[in-house]
Amino acid sequence: MSEMETSNGEATVVLVHGAFADSSSWNGVVELLQAKGVKVTAAVNPLRGIAIDSAYVAGVFQQTPGPVLAVGHSYGGAVITNAAAQAENVVGLVFVAAFAPDEGETLGDIEAGSKDSVLNPALVMLNYPGVNGGKAGVEFAIDPAKIHDAFAADLPPEQTALMGVTQRPVADLAFSEPTQATAWKNLPSWAVVATGDKAAGADVIRAEAERAGAKITEVEGSHVIMISQPKTVTDVILEALASVASESMAHA
Repeated sequence: MSEMETSNGEATVVLVHGAFADSSSWNGVVELLQAKGVKVTAAVNPLRGIAIDSAYVAGVFQQTPGPVLAVGHSYGGAVITNAAAQAENVVGLVFVAAFAPDEGETLGDIEAGSKDSVLNPALVMLNYPGVNGGKAGVEFAIDPAKIHDAFAADLPPEQTALMGVTQRPVADLAFSEPTQATAWKNLPSWAVVATGDKAAGADVIRAEAERAGAKITEVEGSHVIMISQPKTVTDVILEALASVASESMAHA
């Protein structure tokens, strides 16, 4: 077993998916991490809004024994930015084609400034009924006919056709609720920027990673870089794990 494999044994990687997706989007990364002996879990992201989702994911962090390296994709980056501030055991953040908003910012406002993103015209608005006394609401999905070009252009059309059918819509609150806490101001961060990201927008993702002081790895690929190039993403996660492990040992 390599030095890297032994040095990060105490940390758990918690993977948080983004909008229009589920935990299976991390399958390739999970397989590679497990092969290295890394403890990993792919959390469920409810996709109901910044406040609800961050509270839920913070609960996942808090119930995970030992230190946690939080990894977020896309909207999941906004979720871990808020959630990690609520969990004392999070020791680092990895943003994978992911938003890293500042306090008071909404993803809707951030996306409005992107020249690379073509996602908004590809979205379809849906209505969902109130349940158990709750309020009815609005959510968004990607038009299945546009999901390949707007979301996952480096995947085969057969695979993106499946993604179009199995996607999970996201509530409008994900884009309209402001960030309340910014964990990246207090934690070391890493970022994978996909240069062909037309969903979140490579320009926005790069700018936010730079602002967060993240160590950036740029790679040619689409928004779903963890599916198309899981090894590249896994390597960044392993690098982050080794770094936080070394930092922990230095303070032991």
